[in-house]
Amino acid sequence: MRQLFILSALSAGLLLGGCQAVNTTQGDAVGVERKQYMFSMLSTQEVNEMYAKSYTETVSEAGTKGVLDKNSAEAKRVQTIANRLIAQAPKLRPDAAQWQWEVNLIKSDELNANCGPGGKIIVYSGLIDTLQLTDDEIAAVMGHEIAHALREHGREAMSKAYGVAMARQGAGALLGMGEDSLKLADTVVNYSLTLPNSRSNENEADLIGLELSARAGYDPNAAITLWQKMTQKSGGAPPEFMSTHPASQNRIASLQAAIPKVMPLYQQAPKS
Repeated sequence: MRQLFILSALSAGLLLGGCQAVNTTQGDAVGVERKQYMFSMLSTQEVNEMYAKSYTETVSEAGTKGVLDKNSAEAKRVQTIANRLIAQAPKLRPDAAQWQWEVNLIKSDELNANCGPGGKIIVYSGLIDTLQLTDDEIAAVMGHEIAHALREHGREAMSKAYGVAMARQGAGALLGMGEDSLKLADTVVNYSLTLPNSRSNENEADLIGLELSARAGYDPNAAITLWQKMTQKSGGAPPEFMSTHPASQNRIASLQAAIPKVMPLYQQAPKS
């Protein structure tokens, strides 16, 4: 057991020793101020380029299968909402104005959407159709996903994974840990180091996404109805301790507490 704690300590030490503190976003109304640590050898540009390649392959495959929707009324609806959100992104991260943003709708029953590093957005039609999302609720989803990109949570996770991998190699060599012990150590590190921060990232994306959608003129209360719909559809969430996502009721409570902070932004924003 002592060896497992040493591995956790090694992971944390490598993360801090090989990383630099960065401020990915600024000036938000919701008060997201957590320090982030990124490996300096893993630049924003490199991560963006890696993801852009994967994104292009996904979009190309969807086109080949005939499920890439570029011209329907729903595709234009998604593009319009995205444009309004993207226009507000530089207020939270100025260099986002230079990102090569892309938005695509894929026809699929999947209840999902994502925005990868550098502003590459995919929305799956099943999310909109199955949950019968309003424009405000679509903005809540996309705002959340864009927030992940603005905060560079993907690069942060890669930096963390690199630190854990390096610690794992070091523990195996220095402590004489066998393969079975290392597998157990991976589980301990996962739940003691990785998952809590992943939940933190989800909370940050909720809050920053809430502000982003409010700045774009979308009702922040839609974030509540969105997660109510998601909760009803999923039939409940796994225990929060064992999940990278906050439990639905905790998530809704956090959003409700933040809505008064962003409501003035929504009231002042143009609605078209």
